[in-house]
Amino acid sequence: AVLIIGDLTGQVGDPTGRSATRTVLRPEEATANSATYVEQVLRVLDPDRVELRRNSEWLAGLTLPDVLREAAGLTVAQLLERDDFTRRFSAGQPISLAEFLYPLLQGYDSVAVRADVELGGTDQTYNLLVGRDLQRAHGQQPQVVLTVPLLEGLDGVEKMSKSLGNYVAIADPPEEQFGRLMSVPDRLTTRYAALCTDLPPEELAALEADVAAGGTRSGAAKRRMAAAVVALYHGPAAAGAAEESFNLRYRDRQVPTDVPEAPLPGGDPVHLPGALVAAGLAGSTSEARRALDGGAVRLDGRVLDAGRYDLPREELAGRVVQVGRRRATRFSG
Repeated sequence: AVLIIGDLTGQVGDPTGRSATRTVLRPEEATANSATYVEQVLRVLDPDRVELRRNSEWLAGLTLPDVLREAAGLTVAQLLERDDFTRRFSAGQPISLAEFLYPLLQGYDSVAVRADVELGGTDQTYNLLVGRDLQRAHGQQPQVVLTVPLLEGLDGVEKMSKSLGNYVAIADPPEEQFGRLMSVPDRLTTRYAALCTDLPPEELAALEADVAAGGTRSGAAKRRMAAAVVALYHGPAAAGAAEESFNLRYRDRQVPTDVPEAPLPGGDPVHLPGALVAAGLAGSTSEARRALDGGAVRLDGRVLDAGRYDLPREELAGRVVQVGRRRATRFSG
């Protein structure tokens, strides 16, 4: 496998999916952004079978006539076929010439390494196909393009992204990886298992059935997914220890003690949805009500009854309230 680190294309920044022009990075910024790539990839690929290349090796030496010659076969109409460029053009939003050149630069990578197969996300399809066009122009056999689906992040909406904070890092410690994966929306459990683990098809089918059944079966399915992911990067023993640690805190209902305090709003009884919003445990009172009705709110480890929104002040003061698995506070006052 040839791993190409885009230290030069990284200065431009891939415009895919962007709604605004990207800022051109300095070389040192692009280098810093790629500093951990190799360490992460070598947790997945066999170091003895990986060739590491940086595309500045061939792109930095291109002259202006070289770039013009390569660009001659790429039309503006082709570029505007890209959904992100079409949207921005139609909305009157600027598209820099550097962004237009990005597919050309990435496509030239395929020429430089004489790629026979290129692997990328579905959002990269256009860029990968440009590589095929440039290879034809250079008399090479066009590469096979193999794309894989993008993985939604922990929010279940946006694609997993470090900048959005909805990611699980390959280098995360086992306990943190497991805990983050257990916060994945139930409906994405099977998708994570299919895209992020080496579970065989028959086990994926059984896991999908358990998720569809809901309840404890769905929770157990998510645990199998999380353990399988952690085992890939840290080994089965670490995955088992991470699950046990998670169980002690959440399944066995140990009430956390190292939580921040939040003052209770005035009045008696206390309107709990409003108190949860004030404590930063919910984004709105309607979200807080849904959490309460869904059994996601606990008071000192005890699930609060659905529909019970107003509680006596003395029942809340000094108690630890948890929303979901990762958010908790102790009410004071």
